[in-house]
Amino acid sequence: MGMFNGHFYPGLYLFSYGLYQATVVSKNVIFKESPPYPSCFPKNKTRWARLGKISYGGWLRIVIGSILTVYVVTCPDDGMVLMNKQMPPTFMYPKEWQHLTMFVLLILSGCVDVTSKNLLPRRCVVLEKGTLVLSFVELLLLMVSHVKGSEGIELQVHALVIMVVFLLLLVLMAELWAPDMSYLWMMETFLFLLMGSWLMQAGFILFRPLSGYPWQDDDIRDLMFVTTFFCWHLMINASCLLGIYGFSFLWHHYYSPSLKRMRSKEAPYHTSTPGPLYMMLQEVKQSEKDDQALLLSK
Repeated sequence: MGMFNGHFYPGLYLFSYGLYQATVVSKNVIFKESPPYPSCFPKNKTRWARLGKISYGGWLRIVIGSILTVYVVTCPDDGMVLMNKQMPPTFMYPKEWQHLTMFVLLILSGCVDVTSKNLLPRRCVVLEKGTLVLSFVELLLLMVSHVKGSEGIELQVHALVIMVVFLLLLVLMAELWAPDMSYLWMMETFLFLLMGSWLMQAGFILFRPLSGYPWQDDDIRDLMFVTTFFCWHLMINASCLLGIYGFSFLWHHYYSPSLKRMRSKEAPYHTSTPGPLYMMLQEVKQSEKDDQALLLSK
């Protein structure tokens, strides 16, 4: 599992999730809305309205995590054996067991997300965010021990992954106390994009180099270009996030029906002219004032 597929497909999932999150966050920032946290599941709405409130992100985590779990279990020829039968017994497949733990965490996070959004009488956002923070704490611990025994290119690649996981953990922890800050949403989305694209790149660097020749651990130029490529990923993902925000702004500004309806509702409060009833009331008020002034003078 620690081969090309173990890096590329999880990275593809994270990058796809980051793209979806970028569209949602861009819409919320443009309309200056809070995150889409409905308090409860709509029980009296139509079937299509109920389908729109299903936790697709949670179900996607469950499905992707289950597929990757089955894949990592079936990868070893003799199965996922915890210990061998020799004396003294030793642990087997340590990296595969770490991958399995990561994917189980993904499934549990999806289960909590689905339970909170669709099963509880009232949605608990703190529970969802807390579970996500706990998952990334354990992911960080697993990643730190995952690089034991690595050196050269592999160590450099995974060290950059650990840095992204640590920054994402800090952002998720900050969201527990400030869930409505748009800057934190954007930072979280950017880090998901960066983590996903870099994991896909790591699969090509470590196992399928585009040149057809493996990277050299003892060549300082190869080590330097690993960091250079990571910086390119920083710029590309930032440009991607900015492009999605710009496209969303243009779309909602010129083509969005909801924005046009909003403008049409706001227009009468600024452009309406006084009607006949309003003029009649003003004349009555003015005549009453004149009568009062006449009585006072007498």
